[in-house]
Amino acid sequence: MGGGEIVLIIFVFLMLFGAKAIPDIARTLGKAMREFQKATNEIKRELNESGGGLGDEISDIRSTVRNIKSDIQEGITKHTSDIQDGIKETTSTIKEGVKEHTSVIEKEVSEVKSDVTKGAETMANSIDNGAQI
Repeated sequence: MGGGEIVLIIFVFLMLFGAKAIPDIARTLGKAMREFQKATNEIKRELNESGGGLGDEISDIRSTVRNIKSDIQEGITKHTSDIQDGIKETTSTIKEGVKEHTSVIEKEVSEVKSDVTKGAETMANSIDNGAQI
């Protein structure tokens, strides 16, 4: 509120109630404000007292939720670690198997090449011997 508005309100009070009644009205308003403030403080106090136990319950619930969250995170971490170990083990086994099979295949290919080369030489010799007859 601005200064002009306050002056207008005071002027209206003077006109309605007169200068003699304003102190009595101010006292009555002061008493009413004090009573209202007391009632407000009493309500706040009662809410705090009755809500005090509620605060403890909320704190207990928060603690329980934190513990459950921690347990879940530990379980997830453990299972993730177990899965990663299993993947590493499986990968290692597959690599060893591929390495063994690659070695066997390379040996077989080498033997086939050798057999083909020997067969080609034998055939060439046979052709040469047949041509000489």
